[in-house]
Amino acid sequence: MSYPATVPTYSLLNTKVLILNRSYLPIHVTSVRRAFVLLYQGIARAVNEQYQTFDFESWSDLAVSAQDESIGLVNRIIRVPRVILLIGYDRVPKRQVRFSRYNIYARDNCTCQYCKRKLPRLELNLDHVIPRSQGGTSTWENVVCSCHECTRRKGGRTPQQAGMALARKPARPKWTPFMQETFSLARYKEWLPFLNTIDISYWNTELLED
Repeated sequence: MSYPATVPTYSLLNTKVLILNRSYLPIHVTSVRRAFVLLYQGIARAVNEQYQTFDFESWSDLAVSAQDESIGLVNRIIRVPRVILLIGYDRVPKRQVRFSRYNIYARDNCTCQYCKRKLPRLELNLDHVIPRSQGGTSTWENVVCSCHECTRRKGGRTPQQAGMALARKPARPKWTPFMQETFSLARYKEWLPFLNTIDISYWNTELLED
C-alpha cells in the first residue's frame, strides 16, 4: 500500500490549527500537536471541508490522498486537521484590541492623520500627538499614523504648536475580540468559511503603553 509523501513531522506538528467553539465561532489558534491531543482526549472534534465532525478514531480512519497533509503514526498515516471544534465550550474570550503598530495602521487605514494621504506602510510611521518630550504617552489616544514629511514638519511640537490639524481624534478601536494574525493568516483554505466575519489583526506584537 502506498502513502502520500509527508513533510517532516516535527515541522508539521508546529503549524496552525483554527479552534472553534461549540457554536462554530473561531476563538483561538493552536498547533497541530495540541489539536491532536484535544482530539485524542475527546475534548474536540476535527472538522472537514463539508463541515462534518470526527472524533479521533473516525478521523484516523479517513483515507489519505496525495493532496492531504499527513503525519505518520506507528501503524497508520493520519490527515492533519486544520479546523477543530470544542464540543463543550460556548464562550467567546473577552479581549481588548492589542496596542500594536499593525493595529494603529489598521485603525487609521494607513492614512496620515495630518495631511490625510493614504500611503503604503513603508511611507508611514507612528507619531506621538503630544510629544514624549512634553509628557506625551504611548497610548491609543496619543499615537497616530503620520507620513515622513508631516513627522518632520511637526517635529517635537504638538499639532497646535505646529499649526497642524488632526484628521480625527485618536481613540482605542472597538473591533471584535478574535482577530486575524495578519492579512495572510488565513493561508489554509479550510479556515476561510469561519473567518469571513472576523476583523483584522489580533496576533501581533503589542506595544508598551506608558
